[in-house]
Amino acid sequence: MSAKENKTKSFVLRIDENTFKSIEKWAADEFRSVNGQMQWIIEQTLKKSGRLKNKKQTDSTDKE
Repeated sequence: MSAKENKTKSFVLRIDENTFKSIEKWAADEFRSVNGQMQWIIEQTLKKSGRLKNKKQTDSTDKE
């Protein structure tokens, strides 16, 4: 695996049925899997809250 590739971790998530169905519908509307939609939702929320570094910032600091 190259240094630029993202590493992913697996974990179990318990979620109520109505929430899952809503995410499943949203994912289908955007041509994503439920897993892909969850990753997107989490990433967007982390960016919005300022808790996720910008990829360009991360890439430039990796080169130093």
